[in-house]
Amino acid sequence: MTKFIFVTGGVVSSLGKGITAASVAAILEARGVKVTMTKLDPYINIDPGTMSPFQHGEVFVTEDGAETDLDLGYYERFLRHAKMTKNNNFTSGRIYSNVIEKERRGDYLGGTVQVIPHITDEIKARIRASGDGYDIAMIEIGGTVGDIESLPFMEAVRQMQVELGRSNAMLMHLTLVPYISSAGETKTKPTQHSVKELRSIGLQPDVLICRSEHTISEDNRQKIALFTNVEARAVILCPDAQTIYQIPSILHAQHLDDLICERFGISAPEADLSDWDSVTDGLLNTEDSVTVAMVGKYVELPDAYKSINEALLHAGINNAVKVKIDYIDAEKLETDSRLMEPLKHADAILVPGGFGERGTQGKMLAIRYARENNKPYLGICLGMQLAVIEFARNVCNLTDAHSSEFSDTLNPVIDLMSDQVDVEAKGGTMRLGQYPCKVSPTTNTHAAYKAELIHERHRHRFEFNNKYREQLTAAGLVIAGTLPDGSLVEIVEVKDHPWFVATQFHPELKSRPTNPHPLFRDFVTAA
Repeated sequence: MTKFIFVTGGVVSSLGKGITAASVAAILEARGVKVTMTKLDPYINIDPGTMSPFQHGEVFVTEDGAETDLDLGYYERFLRHAKMTKNNNFTSGRIYSNVIEKERRGDYLGGTVQVIPHITDEIKARIRASGDGYDIAMIEIGGTVGDIESLPFMEAVRQMQVELGRSNAMLMHLTLVPYISSAGETKTKPTQHSVKELRSIGLQPDVLICRSEHTISEDNRQKIALFTNVEARAVILCPDAQTIYQIPSILHAQHLDDLICERFGISAPEADLSDWDSVTDGLLNTEDSVTVAMVGKYVELPDAYKSINEALLHAGINNAVKVKIDYIDAEKLETDSRLMEPLKHADAILVPGGFGERGTQGKMLAIRYARENNKPYLGICLGMQLAVIEFARNVCNLTDAHSSEFSDTLNPVIDLMSDQVDVEAKGGTMRLGQYPCKVSPTTNTHAAYKAELIHERHRHRFEFNNKYREQLTAAGLVIAGTLPDGSLVEIVEVKDHPWFVATQFHPELKSRPTNPHPLFRDFVTAA
């Protein structure tokens, strides 16, 4: 029977529930326990696919084509043996939509549809399904305790704890222990109030993860335990770390995994965290560095490019260098020539994915600079499409070349895929999820992957227009990867350039700290 660990947060948001939960899962996995993770988001959107990155950060795409919360990226980066699917993330909007569909079909036989039991039953069914086949399922509840929108999730958790019993369910609560600099001490009262709020809705935490900027004293630990009715050994102290990849070791040192295994009656060997120690050592004890200029339009919020940032970090570990990211606003680059200076001083240039025309001219200025000055370049999704447009304009003299997403140009070198190929679009008009790609030999891409067939994840509507394939390749654009039948272009390179690779897919989604993505690894090597 699957055991469930429910993870909630209190006091303030952005404490790192996802990272903490993923770290706990990583320790358990290192003990041979089969673990999965699920994120429950309280917002009414069906999924984050249409939400602005400024509000929600990046959209993480699973292999089966689900557009999900960025926390699922942390889950995959921390877990070696579990891949996220559409079953590992759902929102209030999805729950209510499913219940309303059932009501319209008459599934409730004319009964009055209510939050309890219909909404909570739907939530519980989803939670149980997400844990099928695993020893332990970690269920993270988005938001903070007391939020009105998360109350149905909290009630479902309360019901499940009663139904499953103490030997099959536990509640882990993440809370803030703030440091008051004027008083020179940490304060436990916010944690006490957060637990009081939990208890008012029928939930008693079994474990408290106490986040703080500073070390929390043993006296305060005992005080928290006393006033929250939690065992002192289950009050886990988690001060700010130098890197998130230290968190598994921090939690393991306080025997959190022993406590969980004891509670669930699981007999498992000691955790081997040597790989995480190597990752941490590679991050913290490296002197050399390279600078990557990332030219995008969401650069004010690094979470919009979270997986790319992490993939660059992973590649740096593998290359024994620190990767410094210089964020350049693509829209400002269009009008401020001074922003060309960071491009010149950077060791490499990266243009990430995105939607909409804003900032595309600035991105193409960066791409042209990389192409003409032999600067290592990695383009992702829109970064690949704009590389094709820039090449068509400035090498093939198709001065009006553009994407039909942005223009009614007579030369749409990037166009909708509907008339070009018979391919399943898992998101309606969107190509979402994992697709195979055949890699051309004697390319930088092939040198990176060392394989002729790869599988990568997509999230886009527009494609390379095959009508221009012959003209562009004759001018020096290299088709480095296509669908196995050759119908869609997936990767392009530039002939005689030391390292210029642009992909229609999102390689960053498959990078891991212990196993960096080949393209990011070689991109940083080139830098």
